[in-house]
Amino acid sequence: MNNKFLNKLYLVGISFVMLNACTKKLDLQPTNDLTDEKVYQTPLGYKQALAKVYGAFALTGSNGPGSGDVAGIDPGTSDFFRLYWKAQELTTDEAVVAWGDPGIQDFHNMNWGSSNPMLEGLYYRSMYQISVANEFIRQAAPAKVTSRGISGSDADAISKYALEARFIRAYQYWVLMDLFGNPPFITDAQPVGTLPTQIQRSALFSWVEGELKAIEAGMIAQRANEYGRADRGAVQSLLARLYLNAQVYTGTQRNTDALTYAKRVIDAGYSLISDPRQLMLADNHTNTLENIFTINYDGLLTQNWGGTTFLTHAPIGGNMNAADFGVDGGWFGLRTTKAIIDKYVTLTFNSDRRAMFHTPGQSLEISDLTKFTDGYAVTKFRNKTKAGANGKSLVWVDIDMPIIRLAEMYLIYVEAHLRGASGGDATTALNYCNLLRTRAYGTVAGNITSTEMTLDYVLDERARELFWEGFRRTDLIRYGRFTDNNYLWPWKGGVKDGTGVPSFRRIFPLPVKDLSANRNLIQNSGY
Repeated sequence: MNNKFLNKLYLVGISFVMLNACTKKLDLQPTNDLTDEKVYQTPLGYKQALAKVYGAFALTGSNGPGSGDVAGIDPGTSDFFRLYWKAQELTTDEAVVAWGDPGIQDFHNMNWGSSNPMLEGLYYRSMYQISVANEFIRQAAPAKVTSRGISGSDADAISKYALEARFIRAYQYWVLMDLFGNPPFITDAQPVGTLPTQIQRSALFSWVEGELKAIEAGMIAQRANEYGRADRGAVQSLLARLYLNAQVYTGTQRNTDALTYAKRVIDAGYSLISDPRQLMLADNHTNTLENIFTINYDGLLTQNWGGTTFLTHAPIGGNMNAADFGVDGGWFGLRTTKAIIDKYVTLTFNSDRRAMFHTPGQSLEISDLTKFTDGYAVTKFRNKTKAGANGKSLVWVDIDMPIIRLAEMYLIYVEAHLRGASGGDATTALNYCNLLRTRAYGTVAGNITSTEMTLDYVLDERARELFWEGFRRTDLIRYGRFTDNNYLWPWKGGVKDGTGVPSFRRIFPLPVKDLSANRNLIQNSGY
């Protein structure tokens, strides 16, 4: 039994979720089919409501695959991480897709517009989860809790729930800031129905930073919360990630802060699992020493066509055997480009256990983006346990998606140090590099020296270590290599050998539908 916290939480909260969505589709506010007085009457009701906050990560709707909580987007493919992954990976050297769904080829061709349905879906999915979190935070205000006769340890627990909801809201605002630059902004302080306004990217950075620092001390300590719920380590990790990208968001570097917060996480008792091939398996919920914050998926309880179900099925095709991956078939979709394969020198490709690619029947060169056998397939995600058993379903997988894990914190420390952060040292940074290399090779054969530890090395190592985990676009932007001609990959900008594109492509457009509905909003430059 894959005994994860959110499995239990979904079971507790599912009746609330289903009743909340069964009579009408949701727009950007959660429905109120059940009144506040009924939902939030008891401590159990609050925990059920918290299930909705977390559940908005992993579920598209409350009635199983194909149901949707957000009106106007395809409910079958609007899982948050599926949409986020497309924006972060299909726009880069890490992934191409064979399908012809409306808007999907726009990503790698880098010619998306403000009506791209997948960008719309991601935008509204993130805004929806923010709205659900806002409502929970309103209802968890101490005065409301007291007015419902809840006190003592129950009230204390609800106050902790509210901090978790604030973390999830801050995470989604970071997503929107990173992807869309200057999104609409609204919190629990505004009444439901208020039209959001924009506060500019740098101000949103300051708000996210302030919110995370405000909840840091009050969060349950690192590795002390139930699996799948945010804790202090998740808050500190998101701060480290935020600071690493501060130059992009605000024009001012914050590398010392990035190193400081990465070190806080590293020092909190986390450690790497021994084999990188076990990071994305059906029982990766046991990787609690490395996983810091995850979206929990379960083949029976969180069924949808996104998340790790998407990342397991979609790269299977050609002469691959779906049974080897614990699923009932492949979707003949996703592959990688030779720009990534080139990051594994001959020795590394044969020895680095992170090089999880299927090459028989696949060509390294991509002559046709829509042909599955053009480009190497990826075998990183397997709906198999460490012992080799299948997950609970052959259709929907059990693999949790680590949104934050320890390896990222090591690499943040190293990069921040190389970018001039104070408070760190080269010996520690090199040790973190080689912990990852030793884990990757299973020996010290792949370890690097101090002269090899450069910023270019870190970017390539992030491509190897965090491959297909939703980082690549953000990383390339931070290094100035996303839109420019100084780094090309196959079919970048819609040209076989790659080409540069205008710099405004570093952020996505706000959906034209939202601009029409909310006259407070101004479109990003270039769109």
